[in-house]
Formats: sequence, C-alpha cells, structure tokens
Amino acid sequence: MFSRRRFMSASLAGLATTAAIPGGAVWAQTAADPGAPVLAEPGFRRVKVGQMEVIALLDGVTRRPLGEEFVANAPLAEVKALLASQGLSTEHVDVPYTPFLVVAGGRRILMDTGLGDWGGPTTGRLLANLRAAGFGPDDIDTVLVSHYHGDHINGLRNRAGEFVFRKAKVLAPAAEHAYWMDEARAAQAPAGRMKGLFENARRTFGSMPEGMLQLFEPGAELAPGIRAVQAYGHTPGMAMFEARSDGQTFMFLADLTNIPALFARNPDWAVAFDMDAEAARRTRRMAFERIVASRALVGGFHFPFPAVGRMAAEGSGYRFEPLPV
Repeated sequence: MFSRRRFMSASLAGLATTAAIPGGAVWAQTAADPGAPVLAEPGFRRVKVGQMEVIALLDGVTRRPLGEEFVANAPLAEVKALLASQGLSTEHVDVPYTPFLVVAGGRRILMDTGLGDWGGPTTGRLLANLRAAGFGPDDIDTVLVSHYHGDHINGLRNRAGEFVFRKAKVLAPAAEHAYWMDEARAAQAPAGRMKGLFENARRTFGSMPEGMLQLFEPGAELAPGIRAVQAYGHTPGMAMFEARSDGQTFMFLADLTNIPALFARNPDWAVAFDMDAEAARRTRRMAFERIVASRALVGGFHFPFPAVGRMAAEGSGYRFEPLPV
C-alpha cells in the first residue's frame, strides 16, 4: 500500500500534466482567459433503456482557448469555420466530462469516474450530482473503466488516497492495464505529459486491494446486459460499453470522439489526445456507421450535457442529436 506521502507524490507527478485537462495535455499559459463555462443544473439526466435506467452525471466542464494544437491534423482556419457554421465560439472550446450510471435491477454500475478531487474549480461535481439523483458512492457495486486517462480514472481515489467507491469492483480493459502498468514502458516514457500519465495510472491502480480490480477482454459480458466493445486508438486498450434491455441499446462511447461538433462532424480529424490517430480514426468511422444503422442511444463522455442522444449521418460525417430537454 502507498504511504500517504508517496501517494501524494505520485499523484502530483501525474496531475501536474493531467489536472483538469482530458488526456493530460498542457496548454499555453500565455493564452487569453476565455472565461468560465456554465454548468448545467440539475447535473443529471435519466433515460430509460428497456428495463434499465441510464443516468448521465455531469462531473464538470473545462473551457480553454482554441489553438492550433487541439485538432492535430487540420488547419485552425478550417476548425474555426466548422465551429462558426454551427453557431459555436471560434475562440474557445468547452470540454465536458460526463460519466454514466446504469441502474439495472439491484445493480448500480458506474461508467468512468471523472476528475474527482484533482480537477479545476468547474469540475469534480460527480458525487454531488450522483447524490442529487438519489444515490451515494456506497451504492455503486461496479465501476467500469473505459481507459486510463486522468479525466476517466481520477475520481476513483480522493486526495487522501481513499477509494471513493469502496464497495465496488473495478473492471478495466486488460490491454489498457497492461500498457500503463508496464514497468519498462513507464521507465522509458518521456518527461512531461506521458510520464505524468504513467504515474497517475500507477497511483490509481497500483495499490488496489486484492480482488478489487478485475480485467476484461473485448466482448466480455461485464454485467447482465452489458458488454465491452473494443475501441482501440485513442489509447492502446480503450473500451466502450454497450447496454441492452428489451430490444433497446445504449452505447457509452467514452472517448470515441471528443467534442462532437468537430470530431463527429469530421471523423477523420484527430484530437490532440488520440495516442494512435489512424487507429482512432478507423475505430471512429466503423463505430459511428454501426451506431447510426442501429439507431442506438449514445452517451458521450465529452458531449454537451446531457450528453445522451442519437447520431445521424451528415455529409461525410455525423451529427449528434441530443435528447430533448
């Protein structure tokens, strides 16, 4: 078990580059202050999927100036033109963080955990919104982890090193765990963002009690009606989660795409956080094609709240259609 001093040291090493930023990228500190985002109230939304209830739980939103680095393979002028065509700001982007809770019978299954104690002033709202929806952290029996970027795992442990969902089993993709917990790979990671991501993953998972962490393979049934779907590219082992009940389907997309106004509309664009941009592009294309054909309900971790709706084909890409308020 980590001592508290060692835990905080590892935490700060990782969070120096991952704090409230998805994937752990560092933004230019000289950019103009873009102001604060507006957080939705209430910060939860319930949807029925057959006999299941799916609840979107807003953890928060970060706003950052829009620069050349955000879309890695497109000119900034084209990025701004696409945003402007949708009536969105061309000076900044808002990046939401929305885990989902599936309530099925006596099960309470949380998909990803947000930033927890480790983000900025407009994040860390998951527990408050979970309680507003009628549940507490001890009601969660299972946490499904899509991948090991900080905005998806940091809510597992607080700053004291305690496990927030202390009664839950934590299920994570085997390929993702193998990548981030590999000793040689961690030692060879370059200083800065990547080194921080390795340290942060090891802080979170390295000292879990025996039996708490369970690893799964693509296609595995993780709970009745819920299975893992391979989505490699954004990270080496990322998974999405498909929940089915009475002929209805909900798909938690994790980071299949970041802001849909950019990366669903143009699936060939790569967000700066994609670790293998070409693999992520192929995964995105194939997944959206299947989702549109099936008319599945989707939940996107970085989609505008309530972050749940459907995808529709538009031009050479796809449009997110949120459920009506």
